[in-house]
Amino acid sequence: MSGKLTEKANGVYIISATPFLENGAIDMESADRLTDFYLERDVSGITILGMMGEAPKLTTQEAKTFMERVLKRVDGVVPVIVGVSNPGMDNLASLSSSAMDLGAAGVMVAPFAAHKTDTAIFDYFAAVAKKLGPDIPLVYQDYPFVTGANVSVDCLLRIVSEIPQMVMLKHEDWPGLGKLSAFRAKSDAEGLRRISILCGNGGLYLPQELGRGADGAMTGFAYPEMLVQVCKKHAAGDSDGAEDIYDAYLPLVRHEQQPGYGLAVRKEVLRRRGAISSAKTREPGPSLSEQDHKDLDRLLNRLERRLANLDV
Repeated sequence: MSGKLTEKANGVYIISATPFLENGAIDMESADRLTDFYLERDVSGITILGMMGEAPKLTTQEAKTFMERVLKRVDGVVPVIVGVSNPGMDNLASLSSSAMDLGAAGVMVAPFAAHKTDTAIFDYFAAVAKKLGPDIPLVYQDYPFVTGANVSVDCLLRIVSEIPQMVMLKHEDWPGLGKLSAFRAKSDAEGLRRISILCGNGGLYLPQELGRGADGAMTGFAYPEMLVQVCKKHAAGDSDGAEDIYDAYLPLVRHEQQPGYGLAVRKEVLRRRGAISSAKTREPGPSLSEQDHKDLDRLLNRLERRLANLDV
């Protein structure tokens, strides 16, 4: 049974999609099937109610119902992180408390665009930590492309130093390789505890991020087995083998990472793989045209041919 999240977390914490029926309601049967799909591909953990999980489009009750369903299905096999970002501190605390009561390993929080300075960001996370208490592990989601909140390496190091329940950084600043290297180097130089770093951005830069000190990935690519294989080979010292696997999937990784469109691609691939029944995104959300489907047909057919010739 998995316990609470710690600084030693590594591997692939897959960002789960939220499946919907064609009428827009959450598809709970697909939620079960999707959870099984992820576990069967040997992920190290699952993250739910993230931005690509369409969490902002769910009501509070829907979020809690979906969370309960997934946590029950996982049943402690791997840690589950719950995204709880919310403009209202009481709402954030309520969802966090519910998540931990149901067996979550920790919660993920992102700053908001209103947090324009390092001081504002630090003060916000200090307030979150105080509100939640010392027993709920925290993940900092650094995704300024969406949040509009840019945080410096020095501020992140201060958070690590002064907020002990911050155990993980979800790194998806871009370009961000220099930031990742600087964070690891300064943390070591200052003798700070080493926290886990998992990277997002659809896995676009995963091989390089692993080489800069990341411990794995936290993203939602529709072939989680690729992320798992890449991380395992890199951890075993076979960086070339890791990149060979990664290169085979790169055209689809790139295609899936298009802003405002990629979620529809991801969900359609998951549907085609039998993980969910419908590729529906909740309004307002993207959908694929007839030509989009033809593009995806070609990408997947070419992927299958490359994988047939790849010794994994």
